[in-house]
Amino acid sequence: MTLDPVHFAGIPDLVRDVAGGVDEAEHRADAERVWEHYFDPLYDDGSVLEPLGEQARYLADATDAGASDPAFDAVHGIDSGTINPRAFKNGLVLDVAQAAMGAVPGDVDTHRHRTVIATMLRRDRTVETRSFDPDAWRRRDEGYWRGQAIDAPYVERNERAVVHALSLYLAESEHAHAHFERVPECLLLDGPLYPKVVTNWLDRDEALATLPVENDLTRRVIRNYLGLVERAVETDTVLAGFVKNVSSRGIVAALSQKTHAPWIDDAELFGQLLERREDDERVTSDIAYTNWFLSRVGYDREFSTLGTRLDLELELDPEAYEVAFCVLYDPRTDTVYKAELPRAFADDEAVRERVTDQLVRDVAAETGPPEAVGRADELARISVGETRELVDAMAAAMDTEPREGYDVDRWGIDA
Repeated sequence: MTLDPVHFAGIPDLVRDVAGGVDEAEHRADAERVWEHYFDPLYDDGSVLEPLGEQARYLADATDAGASDPAFDAVHGIDSGTINPRAFKNGLVLDVAQAAMGAVPGDVDTHRHRTVIATMLRRDRTVETRSFDPDAWRRRDEGYWRGQAIDAPYVERNERAVVHALSLYLAESEHAHAHFERVPECLLLDGPLYPKVVTNWLDRDEALATLPVENDLTRRVIRNYLGLVERAVETDTVLAGFVKNVSSRGIVAALSQKTHAPWIDDAELFGQLLERREDDERVTSDIAYTNWFLSRVGYDREFSTLGTRLDLELELDPEAYEVAFCVLYDPRTDTVYKAELPRAFADDEAVRERVTDQLVRDVAAETGPPEAVGRADELARISVGETRELVDAMAAAMDTEPREGYDVDRWGIDA
């Protein structure tokens, strides 16, 4: 142990001195105030957050909701997991993503399928590069496994971010399209409805901003997700995103232009809006949730103009792709979740209610994300041990070695 007990005891005292002026009860009062006065609607430089239907907060008894009948007879989830970007001594930066689909009720055949994308970025541009080819899959396991190795566009200083995002989103979206016909009713993406990391590049430095506009691979990733909305609308299959780690701060940023907004991010704001306390103790008997909101706040604004901005051919009206969301709060784990729907579905009150009922039931029953999302996450995840073995095997296949820093030797860090 590097901290002596007497040193350890001094650190909370330091924090106590700094945080003495922060009153969480006042922040909860601020949250109530902005909820009452700024949400219907919230304007921010032409962007808007507005309720679909009545602005309200709801409670559902966790025990009763968890035991209730599902709103959909079948729910499918999809996710992709990666080894995280790795650098090698031959000049490559590489990430590998594996995508899988989970089904409730279970379906062994669906669970067995995998889509794997290995995305590499190389500084040596004299080597012939590989672009993505939708017909050039390598297959194993009697066709249940398919994979491709592709080259990412070279971007100075953002190599790891680029290979990671393109691997993750391409694997997930290609797997979703390949197995979309297996989904009879509802498909939940493990994460946002769209690849927001990629579309956010539009507002970054010039090297990243040009990728969604000019790079075919990046454009394919974005087009794949818009295409999922189109296929969902065509087949009347509900498509939604379920965000387990809410880190967006578009609403807080918009509020800060108008009033006092002391929250770090949107999750903290909604957590204080939905948490209930009695005698200063959290009440944990009910799942709390909001109505649905149409969002053009923060990065969500991109999806009301993306077709025009990127010169994409869209099959639906631009408004159909806009983002709508609701927020769920599980007091048993003190966790804020966010569900997203394309406006094409969210405009229908019956669909909104059905999706809400399903997600509240699932969160109540699982004390966590919906079972279909959990299954997809488990199937797609690449463990730490598997990652270590894969990195070594890929290095051997390329006749090189991983380029690992001091922290790996000192701590055994594998991320």
